[in-house]
Amino acid sequence: MRPTIKLGSRNLDSKSKPYVIAEIGVNHEGSMVQAKKLIDLAREGGADAAKFQSYKADTLASKHSPAYWDRTKEKTSSQHALFQKYDNFSANDYKELSEYCDSVGIAFVSTPFDDASIEFLDPIMPFYKIASADLTNTPFLRKIAKKGKPVILSTGASTLEEISAAVTELEAAGCKELALLHCILNYPTPDIQAHLGMIRGLKRSFPDNVIGYSDHTLPDDAMTSLCAAQLLGAVIIEKHFTHDKTLPGNDHYHAMDVHDLKRFVSLSEKINVLLGPEEDKAPIESEAISRENARRSIVLKHNLAEGHILCEGDITYKRPGSGISPASWDDVIGSILIRALESDHVLTWEDIK
Repeated sequence: MRPTIKLGSRNLDSKSKPYVIAEIGVNHEGSMVQAKKLIDLAREGGADAAKFQSYKADTLASKHSPAYWDRTKEKTSSQHALFQKYDNFSANDYKELSEYCDSVGIAFVSTPFDDASIEFLDPIMPFYKIASADLTNTPFLRKIAKKGKPVILSTGASTLEEISAAVTELEAAGCKELALLHCILNYPTPDIQAHLGMIRGLKRSFPDNVIGYSDHTLPDDAMTSLCAAQLLGAVIIEKHFTHDKTLPGNDHYHAMDVHDLKRFVSLSEKINVLLGPEEDKAPIESEAISRENARRSIVLKHNLAEGHILCEGDITYKRPGSGISPASWDDVIGSILIRALESDHVLTWEDIK
């Protein structure tokens, strides 16, 4: 049985077209108008979900927490100071954003970063997303799992043992549908550090879970990282999203915009068609005519009389494949013709004994 997870209106398994999450995060910069504009753009681009981040700086980071991002792009020197810039949205604001998402036809999701967020987000979103940084936060995992909703867990900067422990905690606390996202916790992630092959490793190590990818690489015109992730088996794709990649700040410069999103969604649909539903090699229905006409049969080289004992010099192999296959070459040699046959005759089992 393939692992499955229900995200909003979609039921996903390992062969599904990717569920695309536009990670708006804090790129709204505290503006409700801008947040709704980003929702509109995510919907226009074809994303399945528009995702935010719900936190308060004082409950998330110590005032002495150091920056760990590219300081040439985001100059803020501490995590607390950065988070404080964009933590002005209230529970009612997120409810308003959820209702706006409903009105335009896109799923609303926000990653909680504290206990209060877990509670006020629960009634307004279809599943939980847990950030990589909380993968080892056992009490936090338990509180989310007890809500009984599907969970997506990012695995950036984690060992297999840590991931396994988190999966065990979530499942023991009541999570019945869980997806794991490969992620590299660098902002941005250089291509050489993306390690997309780890998607295959997660699929091997966690065969009972849907696997996806949360991307922090710089987008290119071909959306190569996301397409490659899909080809490797990611059926959930999450990437930061902005209306303007040239803006200063922590999450604009490595985000995709609506044009990137549209390109990826289009490419993703084509890739899904190209991949098809099966992995085990076998002829497909439309190849039946090719199997019969493009393959070879054993064919007589010259006229032969009834009772002739066939030797290798009497036969060759030609199209179509409607007669005896050359795979039975050794079985045909030494057989006896039961009737006279002309040159170029396509030999059948009814012709010999």
